[in-house]
Amino acid sequence: MMRQNLKKVEHIKQDESMKMFPYAFGLNNSSGNSAKRPKPKLVYLLLFTLVSSCFVFAPHLFYFPYPSALFLIDSSIKEIEYQVSQKITEPPKPSKNEESISCDRTGYRSDICFMKGDIRTHSRSSSIFLYTSSDDHVSQEIIKPYTRKWETSIMDTIGELKLVKLSGDKHSCQVTHEVPAVLFSTGGYTGNLYHEFNDGLIPLFITSKRYNRKVVFVIAEYHKWWEMKYGDVISQLSDYPLIDFTKDKRTHCFKEAIVGLRIHGELTVDPSQMQDDRTTITEFKNLLDQAYRPRINVLDAAEERRFKGKAAKRRNGKKPKLALFSRTGSRAITNEDQMVKLAQRIGFQVEVLRPDKTTELAKIYRVLNSSTVMVGVHGAAMTHFLFMKPGGVFIQIIPLGTDWAAETYYGEPAKKLRLDYIGYKILPRESSLYEQYDKNDPILRDPRSITQKGWQFTKGIYLTKQQVRLDLRRFKKILSDAYAKSNR
Repeated sequence: MMRQNLKKVEHIKQDESMKMFPYAFGLNNSSGNSAKRPKPKLVYLLLFTLVSSCFVFAPHLFYFPYPSALFLIDSSIKEIEYQVSQKITEPPKPSKNEESISCDRTGYRSDICFMKGDIRTHSRSSSIFLYTSSDDHVSQEIIKPYTRKWETSIMDTIGELKLVKLSGDKHSCQVTHEVPAVLFSTGGYTGNLYHEFNDGLIPLFITSKRYNRKVVFVIAEYHKWWEMKYGDVISQLSDYPLIDFTKDKRTHCFKEAIVGLRIHGELTVDPSQMQDDRTTITEFKNLLDQAYRPRINVLDAAEERRFKGKAAKRRNGKKPKLALFSRTGSRAITNEDQMVKLAQRIGFQVEVLRPDKTTELAKIYRVLNSSTVMVGVHGAAMTHFLFMKPGGVFIQIIPLGTDWAAETYYGEPAKKLRLDYIGYKILPRESSLYEQYDKNDPILRDPRSITQKGWQFTKGIYLTKQQVRLDLRRFKKILSDAYAKSNR
C-alpha cells in the first residue's frame, strides 16, 4: 500500500509538489517571491520523509479533525490527473503524402474542398489551417460553403472561409476529434422550408453518408432554431454534437475535413453520383421516417389515452385521408371551404394544415405519412411531399406563370420518390389576375413571355399578387381520380 502511494507521489510534478507543500520547501507565498526549485532528489527525499512520518507517528501522536494527509495527497494526485486529462492534446502527425487541400470547383451549384492532415480551426480569422511537415510555401483556398453558387445575390451574404496550408508554429488543439468534419453554412435562404431541405439537409445527407454517422458537423452562420427544428434528422446523420464555428473559439483539430456540400439537383439524390452507386432519395425518405418515428409513437400513444382506444379505429377507418395545405395571402385558394366540402362528399377524410415556423415537424410528418392524398398550391409547403409514403397521390395546384418552377422543384422530384403526381394547371379565369388585366394581356395569355424577363417579373406578378379560385367542376375530376387511386 505504501509503495503504491509513493509511486503516486513520485509522479507529481515538482511545481505541483511545491504548491501542495509550500512551507516544506521554504517558500513564502505571502511575499509573492518564489524560492529556487530544489533538486529532484531532495524533493523526493523530503516527500518520502513526510509521508513516512504520517504513517508511522500520526496514529499515535496526533489527532486530525480534518481528512488525513494521505487523503489530501491522493486528492491532489486525482486533481493533477484530471488536469492532465483536460490538457491541450496534439493529434498524431500525418505523413507528408496525407497532407493535402484539394477543391472541386467544376460544379454549377456548389464548390467543395477536401482537407487531410493536421487540420485546426481558427474561427477568429474564419480560417481552417492545415499544418504540414514540409517547408512548402503557404497556399490558400477561399470557399463559401453554401449550395447556390450560381446565385450571386444570395452568395454575397455567405461568409468566406479560408483554407490555409502552411508550416511553422501551430495553434494548440483544445479539442481533438478522431472522426472527420463536414463544414457547411446555414445562412442564405435558410428559413424557407424548400431551401432548408434542398440546399441543406439533402446535400448534407449526400455528403456525409459515407461516414455512417461517425462525423462532426461544423456550422458556419449557425442558428439555434435550426438545430432545434432539425435535431431529430441531424441525429440520424451524426452521433456527435454540432459545432458553432463562429462562436466556438476553441481550436478543434481533425485529420480529415470536407468544406462545402454536394448537391445533385432539386430535392433529389442521384445514385450515379453516390459513392455506392445505389443510394436514392428513398433512402433519405427512410431516414426521415427513422428520425420522426419515435416522436410519432409518443403522439399516437397520447392520442390513444385521450380517446380511450378510439383513436386507432378512427385512424384506421375506411375513408382515405386527404391533407390540404392552406395558404393565406398570395396564392391562397379563395374558395377553400367549398373545395374541402367537395372532397368530403367524394369520400375523403380531410385534414387542413396551416403550419408556421413553430409547428413541430414530427406532427406534420405524422399527418402526411398517414395520408393517401396531399393537395396544395405551388410554394415552399409542397416540400412536405417528402413526408408521404411511396404510392401516395400528390396534387399540386399550379397558378399562372409557375409551370416550370412547379414541375422542376416539386413535380419531377415527387415522381422520383414514387408518388403519383398530378399537376393541376389553373386556367386564366381561375386566377385573381383575370380581374386585373385584359383577357388578351400577355400576363394572362402568354405567361412565359413574362417569366422569361426574369425572376423579379415572375415574383412580382405571379407569386406575390396572385390568388386562386378553383373551378370546382373541373377540379372534381382530379379529386375523383385521386379517390379511385386511394382505394386500389
